[in-house]
Amino acid sequence: MIRYKKLGYVVLSVTDLEKSLDFYVNVVGLQFVERDNENVYLRSSYDHHNLILQQGPEPGLKRVGWELEKADQFQDVFNYLTDKGLNPVELSEKETQKLAQGRTLRFNDPYVGTTYEFYVEMMQLGLPFKPSNGANIETLLHVVYESPYLEEITDFFVNTLNFKISDFSGRETNFVWLRAFPNKWHHTFAVTKGPENKLNHLAYKVSTVDDIGIQVNRLKEQGVPILFGPGRHHPSGSIFLYFADPDGISIEYSQGMEEFPEEGAREPRRLEPSKETIDEWGGTPEPAFGQVGKLLTDDSLETVKK
Repeated sequence: MIRYKKLGYVVLSVTDLEKSLDFYVNVVGLQFVERDNENVYLRSSYDHHNLILQQGPEPGLKRVGWELEKADQFQDVFNYLTDKGLNPVELSEKETQKLAQGRTLRFNDPYVGTTYEFYVEMMQLGLPFKPSNGANIETLLHVVYESPYLEEITDFFVNTLNFKISDFSGRETNFVWLRAFPNKWHHTFAVTKGPENKLNHLAYKVSTVDDIGIQVNRLKEQGVPILFGPGRHHPSGSIFLYFADPDGISIEYSQGMEEFPEEGAREPRRLEPSKETIDEWGGTPEPAFGQVGKLLTDDSLETVKK
């Protein structure tokens, strides 16, 4: 059984690397770590990185990295994914050193093409994470997709990757919230039904409601589009605020998400697919919310295979 420590990091393709670097440091509040010829590494924890930015022809999500719970399960997970026909590839020692990680494998999502990475032992930096904008960011919280393959993706994550469903909505399911077991957060991944494969949003957990309120005013002062909120999500109970990065990718601040115990967790709920389920306060997202960001295959996987 695959067991996860957390959602570790994501790789975004951005169309203006310098502009995006400034945004994720000074608006989102992440901390710059280092850069090489291809990557800019940012963190929101003791981890060496929780976000990697890469210059690209179009904005989108290239890779999602999940940290395994323990290092000694790596080989069993690799063998399991191989038996499932997912053709995982283990990175070389040179490549893992570049990422400041231990053993690392990658494979592609069979339905949307995005590259997934399972890794162990990311290097921890010597000083605590210090938000660049003063916001009390605690962790990279979740990734949400939109896809016509909602049922297939859900089945894959639950029955192959050992995620657990926290909630779902609709008579005919149109939204599923999942957690990377036994990670405690209501969802570290979610998928909503839509006509095409795309990124809906990325979320960062902040400590207090004040962090969200202060960010509202900061965004207004800097002319950053607010896409939705503040509001309260019914499924997770969290207070939210969504805003747009320079390419238009939707970024969320989230506070107060429900936590699940490893044992004795409540059963998933089938929720009404209503405006109030998405926002108990009755808000409506802007038309641009969740519209930018393709799900891209990380071409580094092909390089590793060669």
